[in-house]
Amino acid sequence: MNHIKYIITIITILFVVVLSSCGHKHTEGDGHNHGSEETTHSVDDGHNHGGEEHQEEGLHLSKAQAETIGLEFGSLSSIKVNDYVKATGSLGLPPNAYSSVSAKTNGIIRGTKKFVEGNYIKKGAVIAYLENADLIVTQQDYLEAQAQLHLKRLEVERQNTLVESNAGVTKNLQNAQAEVSVLEAKTQGLAKQLSFLGISTSNLSPSNIQQQIAIVAPMSGYISKINFHNGMYAQSSVSLMDIISSEHLHLELDVFEKDIANIKKGQKISYTVPALGQTIYYGTVDVIGKEFNSNSKTIRIHGHLDGTKPTFLKDLFINAKIYLNDVESSALPENAIINDGGNSFIYVANEKANDDEIEFEKIAVIAGATDNGFTAVKLIDTIPDGMQIVTIGAYYVYAQSKAGELEHEH
Repeated sequence: MNHIKYIITIITILFVVVLSSCGHKHTEGDGHNHGSEETTHSVDDGHNHGGEEHQEEGLHLSKAQAETIGLEFGSLSSIKVNDYVKATGSLGLPPNAYSSVSAKTNGIIRGTKKFVEGNYIKKGAVIAYLENADLIVTQQDYLEAQAQLHLKRLEVERQNTLVESNAGVTKNLQNAQAEVSVLEAKTQGLAKQLSFLGISTSNLSPSNIQQQIAIVAPMSGYISKINFHNGMYAQSSVSLMDIISSEHLHLELDVFEKDIANIKKGQKISYTVPALGQTIYYGTVDVIGKEFNSNSKTIRIHGHLDGTKPTFLKDLFINAKIYLNDVESSALPENAIINDGGNSFIYVANEKANDDEIEFEKIAVIAGATDNGFTAVKLIDTIPDGMQIVTIGAYYVYAQSKAGELEHEH
């Protein structure tokens, strides 16, 4: 048994030695063609080994690619790019821009005119007519009081003549004078009432007593509400029509408390009314409110409208920009600037350096305010001589650079 175990041990040792010799490199001249084949790879064999990194190559595009995407080059422009504060709000009106139309006395509506909500109406335009028997009585009272006053004035003159000739009694003269004073007060009071109702007393006579009066618009503006019709009994305490004047239309903007310190009277405003399209309108800061809204954390700003005004629709929502300065800055079209995370950069190249392709470089920048399609920029790196800025197509170049990074990943 011991002899058998010894033989097995010898065979096992020989087998291990043979396997070990097969795992080593063959030496030159051993009869095998090894060339550059080795069990260890060189640094430049094109494979990624652990922490080894590829050397970054420049970004290139062919001239044909650049032409296809419409790549354009330019340089920094010196233009006015204003920093601004964003605000939202509406088109507002002061209290004196609103007016309610009501009957000056109770009565029945007659002869209504053809108005609908949204119509523009001029000051003094007749809206309808009002009938009331009391109108006739008031005019009658005025004419009677006027006639009695005329007679009493004649009586005063007669009594005055008698007293002067010692033929009259002073007391009678005094009574006549008192009656004249009472009738004058009554006549003047009735005349004021009729004038308030719209009835002139200058030519009033028994033959032209009016049985109805006109209800007229107290100011020019747009009709926002109609609340009457023919045959309706109108009360003086109830509004028949509401009118809004757009003459004093203004901006009512809400600015957040963090921005209010930058707002000054006279600053320019641009705004759009989304419901009416993307037309840009302009205004000026006029009044800065003194009350803080604790719910919305905002302060109300009132602004005058400049130039063309939008179609008037009360309380329409608006987006606005309040401009903080008006100085020239170095700027580029906003699409020329690439934002990648928290970094901003542009691409530059010398398109004439090579007939076949264009090589691009990234230049770090600090982006500022954007206005009318341009963004203010400050260069962190210097643009090399002979190179121009990619003003159109920068995002395509950026996309190609990202695609190149993906190709190198394994």
